[in-house]
Amino acid sequence: MKPISKLLLLWPAALLFLAGCQEEAPIEEFIRPVKALKVADADTFEGIKYNGIAQATQQVDLSFRVDGPMINRPVDVGDEVKKGQLVARIDPRDYEVRLRTVKGQLNNAIAVRKRAQADLDRLLRIKKQDPGAVSQTLIDKALQNRDSAQAEIRSLEASVDRRKDDLAYTNLKAPFDGMITKTYTEAFEDVRRKQPVVRLLDPSRIEMWINVPENLISLEPYVDKVWVRFDALGIEVPAAVKEVGREASQTTRTFPVNLIMDQAKDARILPGMAGVARYTLKMPEGVKEPEFLIPVTAVFTDPEKQKSYVWLIDEAALTVSRHEITPGKLSGRGLKVQGLQPGQWIAVAGVDLLREGQKVKILEPGKLM
Repeated sequence: MKPISKLLLLWPAALLFLAGCQEEAPIEEFIRPVKALKVADADTFEGIKYNGIAQATQQVDLSFRVDGPMINRPVDVGDEVKKGQLVARIDPRDYEVRLRTVKGQLNNAIAVRKRAQADLDRLLRIKKQDPGAVSQTLIDKALQNRDSAQAEIRSLEASVDRRKDDLAYTNLKAPFDGMITKTYTEAFEDVRRKQPVVRLLDPSRIEMWINVPENLISLEPYVDKVWVRFDALGIEVPAAVKEVGREASQTTRTFPVNLIMDQAKDARILPGMAGVARYTLKMPEGVKEPEFLIPVTAVFTDPEKQKSYVWLIDEAALTVSRHEITPGKLSGRGLKVQGLQPGQWIAVAGVDLLREGQKVKILEPGKLM
């Protein structure tokens, strides 16, 4: 046999020998990522989240109470104003003339009453000195003239007050501290009474309406803390329940709940921004709920034993173990179960892919009720 042929025959054997000399490489264990939630404290429950739109606690479209050409509007969108600050002004000259006119009429009426009173006093003196010299008819007529002049004065005094008010109404002022967010008219336009001129809102406090399902509204007395997150600003602020509607929507079967919060310190929450509210409930003694709400996806069954289970996650070892639970009522929020303890971690997705003792990595941790 030729040398080359011998080498070719020996080559596979050599490869087998070398492979046997090498140590086997360890197989790396697969760690499955799982979504998990932490069972909340037994007497503190974290509720579901509700979407809403931020609103200013005070918002008004300011308008004049008189008609006329607007000669000045010293504010614009984005300007901050103080209570009593001038926002716009109507030409006051027509109203000044009307006030002067009615004041002149009042002075004339005062003079007429003065003469009527003098006539009445003169007739009364004569009658006192000589009862037959003046008839009662003349005295009654003089008394009527005096009373008529007095009534005219009262009417004109009311007219003067109205004219003064009309003149004051030519100045449109801010009723509270706030910000101009919209303008409707420009200078030198003719504006009519009640026609919007600017929109003013108070951004110091913010409100937000949310809709709470009718099966949860009874928990409102046990609300402990409320937060609202504004993703556009990347902030979350504490809030409080301001008002709870007492009638459910006929279409959605939800109750309106009004939340109120202070303006954020590090950013400005503007009306129209979308927010997400969350809350915790503090259940008092005697009202404490013995069950926990968990996602339906966390539960799996053993057909042979006809029992229900969840996968408990060991926080230290990060392994899963099957744990029996007793399922209760199913609602739109999840499944009520017994058999869990506060602080336990459970897998809530992909439970059919897990096995006893398997190592896992927790994704998107959170809390459940």
